[in-house]
Amino acid sequence: MAQRLSPQARRDKSARDKAYAMTPDRRAKKADSQARRRAAKKNGGNIEGMDYDHRTNRFVSVATNRGNRGQGTKSEGNKTYKVG
Repeated sequence: MAQRLSPQARRDKSARDKAYAMTPDRRAKKADSQARRRAAKKNGGNIEGMDYDHRTNRFVSVATNRGNRGQGTKSEGNKTYKVG
């Protein structure tokens, strides 16, 4: 469900999100995920609707990965996110 924001707040949030997504750290993480997805597809994996989980080093459902297996995302951060 989308956040209910005023038009000005929506623009401000969009700008903040874009700035965060373009940091070198986030770009490296995105590139890593894209490379793993391409490799999995090349090897015949059926990964439709799945995300790469950097904690378990395998593809899991989107809901499982983004919800942190029911634990929420407060405990996740740079120290638990493995790239490469």
